[in-house]
Amino acid sequence: MILRVVLALVLSAPPVMTPSAPPARPCPVAVPAGTTCGFLLVPERRDAPGRTIRVGYAVRHSVARQRRPDPVVFMSGGPGSASLQLTGFLAQMFPDRDVVALEQRGGRWSEPALSCPETAEALLGQLRRPPADVAAAAVTCRDRLREQGVDLRGYNTKEMAADVVALRRALGYPSWNLFGVSYSTRVMVEAAAADPEGTRSLVLDSFLPEGVNWYDDAERNLADTMAKLGVKDAFEAVTARLNASPARVPATDPLLGREFTARLSGDDVAAVLFEGLAGADVAAVAPALLRALAEGHDELLRPLADAAGDGLVSHEFGLYHAVQCQDELPFNATPGRSRLFTHNADKAVCDAWALPRSKPAGAAPRAPAFVLGGRYDPTTPVRTSRPAAEALPDARFAEIPYASHAVFLSSACARRMIAGFVADPAASTAATCLDAGGGRREDLRVTAAPYAIARAPWLAVPFAVFALTALAQLVVAALKGRALAAYGGLCGVAFAGLTAQAVHGLVTRNATALAVGLPADVGGFYTWIAVASVALTAAGALVRWRRWPGWAATAVGGGFLVWWLLWVT
Repeated sequence: MILRVVLALVLSAPPVMTPSAPPARPCPVAVPAGTTCGFLLVPERRDAPGRTIRVGYAVRHSVARQRRPDPVVFMSGGPGSASLQLTGFLAQMFPDRDVVALEQRGGRWSEPALSCPETAEALLGQLRRPPADVAAAAVTCRDRLREQGVDLRGYNTKEMAADVVALRRALGYPSWNLFGVSYSTRVMVEAAAADPEGTRSLVLDSFLPEGVNWYDDAERNLADTMAKLGVKDAFEAVTARLNASPARVPATDPLLGREFTARLSGDDVAAVLFEGLAGADVAAVAPALLRALAEGHDELLRPLADAAGDGLVSHEFGLYHAVQCQDELPFNATPGRSRLFTHNADKAVCDAWALPRSKPAGAAPRAPAFVLGGRYDPTTPVRTSRPAAEALPDARFAEIPYASHAVFLSSACARRMIAGFVADPAASTAATCLDAGGGRREDLRVTAAPYAIARAPWLAVPFAVFALTALAQLVVAALKGRALAAYGGLCGVAFAGLTAQAVHGLVTRNATALAVGLPADVGGFYTWIAVASVALTAAGALVRWRRWPGWAATAVGGGFLVWWLLWVT
């Protein structure tokens, strides 16, 4: 997807920057109409001015009649996640305000972008045997970035917060509303404290306060989430079984574009789930998945192995490591090895990079703040985000049921609450919609077939042939007055239609669920409709339709049932 315009800001002198006749340029991602994009020119290190870098941003200009003067500025989390692709989504949340999406310095749409494919590939290599050498990959990445002139010490929370303040001044807004999610909540807290006159309000979704030891808490947070989901025993049984006998699972390497065989132990599964449960869609299907794995359905491990690879292309890992190695990991005890291979890899990178430990900011913003946490979030759990919110001078907290991490992405209720708070930060935050749904546990017929079909659609040919045969049978038999065969065709068409409708509904609610199975009705009641179709077709062929079309329809139906019952359900 291609964006329309990039606006380059040339700043006169660090650290306070002013625009200088910026030319328009194409943007890197799709944005709504009325959006311009640009670069903020900033020092790579404000404590050692010299080299400058460019921080990407997008501004969607509101055309509402009652346009508010103070925009919302948003930064994604990670560290290392991109922001610009959410410009349109945010514009829908705040139609009466300008929306500014700010990239992190070193992020995907900033220059330089601190990608680190060496460590990303080595991280995925932890699922191979023998495992890859993460430390050696980290040295290779560090040396390559240094050759490009990158000073990794300039990529941290303090500098990103200063970028936020510099952008407000450069764009000329007297004040604005800061919106952070996950890691970027730290950035926005520091920015609000550094720029009190320019900060009208502060939204902190999935708050990661500075004093929390994220690595030390990770295993406890994962166990707590499993308990809330009601699958703690199943989770422990799965991890114990796979630690004793790891599974060999085919997976796809997204960086190299080829398949490999992953070796998944129970601790590997725990690490992948710790990352995956950040999504509300995964949390909704985790109970069905873990209970199935506890019963030995190891074919469901393929989506987990693929998810581990997909996660490697969601961040700029050079930026991720730079922030974690300065602002996060040094403040954790991290004794011995973690059961989570991802955290062991982070420690190996930080040991190799040897970046200096940052100084805690101790920021205390004065602006009114709204803090949200998801009930099933293992990354920034309510256990730590709620008390951190209570410690802020003027903050209120909301726990969102059914949600996990980054609640604004999955919860329409949360989006309404955020918009209401920004509209009037002094008003009480209504929570009337919190019990109105917005999430659900999916009732699934566990099977690996839908995921396999999603990867290779030709595997669904038997279903298509059966549906088309049933339709033809219904029309022909009805015209010829053969009731049994016509009813058989009708049942087949009904089965195909109901199944397609149920699968479409599941995909609309939660596409991730197809990695675990089909809607329960498809594997239950709907299957009996297919059985009735084949039985009526066979009876019609025996009684009145003793010609090749009747026998052919019976053969197609019988073959379909074998495929459906033995492979799909």
